[in-house]
Amino acid sequence: MHNVVISGTGLYTPAESISNEELVESFNCYVEQFNTTNAAAIEQGEVQALGPSDAAFIEKASGIKSRFVMDKAGILDPQRMKPRLPERGNDEPSILCQMAVAAAEQALQRAGKTAADIDAVIVACSNLPRPYPALSIEVQQALGIQGFGFDMNVACSSATFGLQAASNAVQLGQARAVLLVNPEICTGHLNFRDRDSHFIFGDAATALVVERADLATSANQLAVVSSKLLTQFSNNIRNNFGFLNRAGEEGEGARDKLFVQEGRKVFREVCPMVADLIAQHLAENNLQVTDIRRFWLHQANLSMNHLIVKKLLGRDASVEEAPVILDTYANTSSAGSVIALHKYQDDLPSGALGVLSSFGAGYSIGSVILRKL
Repeated sequence: MHNVVISGTGLYTPAESISNEELVESFNCYVEQFNTTNAAAIEQGEVQALGPSDAAFIEKASGIKSRFVMDKAGILDPQRMKPRLPERGNDEPSILCQMAVAAAEQALQRAGKTAADIDAVIVACSNLPRPYPALSIEVQQALGIQGFGFDMNVACSSATFGLQAASNAVQLGQARAVLLVNPEICTGHLNFRDRDSHFIFGDAATALVVERADLATSANQLAVVSSKLLTQFSNNIRNNFGFLNRAGEEGEGARDKLFVQEGRKVFREVCPMVADLIAQHLAENNLQVTDIRRFWLHQANLSMNHLIVKKLLGRDASVEEAPVILDTYANTSSAGSVIALHKYQDDLPSGALGVLSSFGAGYSIGSVILRKL
């Protein structure tokens, strides 16, 4: 059995960003057009009038100020309100592959590794571009990696679940090193005409090099101490888009073919579940909450993160203890907690402990204890 470390992290950030103010201006323009077009039906009670959005409310409710996106113009066009990402030919790299490769190259450089050192690629994310061939195999080919690859999806917890799969492969000797990649174009499944959720998501891609400790040479290494995963079925976060939609035409184009959630229920149910899982995980490893120097939490909602850490610590956490990237990236699904890890790890002293945690649709929750070497 081999000891396992994360020897490199990588991040791809799209070039374009949308502020709350820009998003609200576009949404409210759409609302005004909708209400004007449907004025007669609204007056007769046949159609419900739409209400405007508000930038200050968005920040207060979520902690989000802006988000990076793959296509700004298409999202902000009141006549379109979705990214414009033209379909590519089969002989061209997919857009998710390009994002994954950019993050992966940074992670490989940070780890001091080349494609020849990697034996497997795992793509773990919420939304894949197609059923097959696997995106992981496309990424593998683009980077020139020999070995094997597979895709997996546990929604926002894909990165932590993927990290356990990568760690297992290395620990058991199935691979010297595994490249774990989390490319997310969350704006592709977001309904920008829904006031309750149009502000939630952004786009990004992250990557981790997970390898045998005895082969690692990078200056910044994090030992994978332990991982603990939990799933519990819930319909409170759901997306019904899939290949069988064409077999049930009555549902085509319905709102549930994009991201939908019962936000208040998610908040009320998930926060205690996450805090309990992390507490149990620490206890199983004979650790106290006070032993943890940093919490790299899933970046979905600032109030959720504050409440989770407060339940654990018994007090409010400082930004050093629970760093935030949500304000500028928004919710990037599986990439969020890894973005926080990527940006806030180098300052930790040797021996410091941290917890990488994810939570989302499923419900799915992951907790990974890491130790700085």
